[in-house]
Amino acid sequence: MTFQMLVVLVLVALAFDFMNGFHDAANSIATIVSTGVLSPNWAVLWAAFFNFVAFAVFGLQVASTIGKGIIDPAIVDQHVVFGALIGAISWNIITWYYGIPSSSSHALIGGLAGAAVAKAGVSGLIGSGFLKTAAAIVLSPALGFLLGALLMIVIAWICRRMAPRRVDKTFRSLQFVSAALYSLGHGGNDAQKTMGIIWMLLIVAAVIKPGDDLPFWVILACQTVMGLGTLFGGWRIVKTMGQRITKLRPVSGFCASASGAATLFLATGLGVPVSTTHTITGAIVGVGSVQKLSAVRWGVAGSIVWAWLFTIPCSAFVAAISWYLAHRFL
Repeated sequence: MTFQMLVVLVLVALAFDFMNGFHDAANSIATIVSTGVLSPNWAVLWAAFFNFVAFAVFGLQVASTIGKGIIDPAIVDQHVVFGALIGAISWNIITWYYGIPSSSSHALIGGLAGAAVAKAGVSGLIGSGFLKTAAAIVLSPALGFLLGALLMIVIAWICRRMAPRRVDKTFRSLQFVSAALYSLGHGGNDAQKTMGIIWMLLIVAAVIKPGDDLPFWVILACQTVMGLGTLFGGWRIVKTMGQRITKLRPVSGFCASASGAATLFLATGLGVPVSTTHTITGAIVGVGSVQKLSAVRWGVAGSIVWAWLFTIPCSAFVAAISWYLAHRFL
């Protein structure tokens, strides 16, 4: 791989990182915006700051999983990485345009899988890493749902004798904390996915050795670019997440963000690349279901689930075509 090609691919990876922050800004700010606690502009500033500082809190387990645990490092070259990134970016743009909260994380996983299979067949995948990530499609929203529902029940019991106005005032303040924690978890899990891609590129280009640590400039660049993406915000998706699934109040918005943050912290600590979109959606549905089942617009939730199911195969398909074109013409 030439130095010029390495630079181009690093820039494409950072473009995906920006799109990730842009596309998934809704995950961090939808609850606090829809409850009226913060205006959209202040909310994205709040989220972007905690996206950026996440590198000071978390290790690099997720980056290692993406860089070394999804596809066989022996088959990785510039064409595989290019195909994976184009597949992921394309799916993100399509779902952003239609306001569908899909997973940037699983778009990247699908892109990696599609490019790897196009080059080397199914043997190009590392089964344990790919299956672990695929299992998170089900487990992360399920855990978000469970924690959101349980937290909502516990808080309802604790606050049962408090005046509604006092409850509202208390949780309007606490939403700052829960939104900060969720943004921290978002930055910690999602920015590392781009770090993993660049880590992979640097190893392939022989800039660093497989056993070397990830250079700090990569960490800083990925966290910065994701924060900038969040600053621009994906407003189409904010509306879907914060208003169309269920009506949120400060207490339910707090429960959704806090339970989603707990899920992300756990997954990042275990090195599992999960979907922040899946996680917060599950949490929002969980808190809405506790109020009453009819409070959740199940038709909207169902359409989101369909987008989840199509994310990996669609991004894999685009990635496979992109790999073929890159292999043939680049």
